[in-house]
Amino acid sequence: MDGFKRRLKDSLQFRLSLTLSISILSIAIVAGFFAFYTAFDEAHELQDDVLRQVATLFDRHGLNPPDKGDAGNESDSEKESRVFVQIVSPNINDNAKNGLPTLLPLPTTLADGMQTVIAGSENYRVFVKKLSTGQRLAVAQETDIRDEIAYESSLRTLMPFLILIPVLLLVVADLIRKIFKPITTLSREIDSRGDQELHPIPVEPLPSEIIPFVGAINRLLARVELSVGVQRRFVADAAHELRSPLTALSLQGERLANAEMSVNARERLATLRHGIDRTKILLEQLLTLAKVHAETERIRTNVSLQKVYRRVLEDALPLAESKHIDIGVTSSTDFNICANEVDLIVLVKNLVDNAIRYTPENGRVDLSIVTGKNEASLVVEDNGPGIPESEWHRVFDPFYRIPGNHEIGSGLGLSIVNAIVSHLGASIHLGFTNKTQLSGLRVAVTFRSTNR
Repeated sequence: MDGFKRRLKDSLQFRLSLTLSISILSIAIVAGFFAFYTAFDEAHELQDDVLRQVATLFDRHGLNPPDKGDAGNESDSEKESRVFVQIVSPNINDNAKNGLPTLLPLPTTLADGMQTVIAGSENYRVFVKKLSTGQRLAVAQETDIRDEIAYESSLRTLMPFLILIPVLLLVVADLIRKIFKPITTLSREIDSRGDQELHPIPVEPLPSEIIPFVGAINRLLARVELSVGVQRRFVADAAHELRSPLTALSLQGERLANAEMSVNARERLATLRHGIDRTKILLEQLLTLAKVHAETERIRTNVSLQKVYRRVLEDALPLAESKHIDIGVTSSTDFNICANEVDLIVLVKNLVDNAIRYTPENGRVDLSIVTGKNEASLVVEDNGPGIPESEWHRVFDPFYRIPGNHEIGSGLGLSIVNAIVSHLGASIHLGFTNKTQLSGLRVAVTFRSTNR
């Protein structure tokens, strides 16, 4: 019941469907009762007309009235057509004395016209007409039979309602679903957008009632895009402006290291230089992230993944060798990706840099290409501690670092990777290199609709 109330409160489509269904059922019930009782009355009127026609037939054609009575057809299969015709007479028992059919015990005081009387233990509908001969003719029919005929006739009038109501409810439900389809399509289009897709929603195919709402969303998107752009430019400008003084500090630190100083001072200088190096990495990552988020569409060409791997390995080898890490490409398969080459190089470089930094000495980092039907994946694996599965959804957030991690880094590497993946329309998946021990990190970036 709570689910029904929640759905009734939250869903305009469900509320409209329920309201129209209740309205249709209510109108149908009222119309059904009206049709039933109207048909019931009309059936009685038709039966009254039959009695009048029988009496008129006797009078108009000069037929001799059955002075001994006529009990009609006694067959059970034709009870519906049975009528009683007799002369209104006080000697109603004469027929019984003579062994003839017994007349209905109708009162001699019956007035001319249509009326309902009790004869014996049954109710009869009786029409009394005075004939041209001066006699009074009574044509009667049992009310039970009349009611049964009228009831069956009235029920038949309800058959169209019984067929029409379910069909009408299905048609209404389908119409409402089609009417709301543009809204459903619009919501799916908005949900499928990436974080950086803030372009206006097209309003041409939408109904006029929804256009003001979409216009308000577009104005909000424009304000959000402006605000985000200001923040990005601020971050990029701040990072760029900080590079010069930081470079100067780094040079002064190098010169200071060549000067004579105590052991304590040299230890403090090492700590200072370590902080400067970490800040330089952070600034470089911030600038890279700002470039990735830039709105300008970069030129795309068919880029060889093997070529990208070679470019990245040339830059990564010094860091890998300093930690005695075995790094290389383990597959000979090549694949061409339609993308901006610089974006792919930055993507792979950040993945490789992360793998080297978080893999212990004498470890291993492997780069490979896995191809499938209409898709290809670049894969970077290491045999380090890996990332707990509970952290997979957070490692792409800017500046997020796994608790207990003391490696030099800015927490922006995977955030940059995720932004490039989104910009290229690819998908990224995290996993374990060693699934048994749940260790090592495996990152696969899958590109669809690529060409060899």
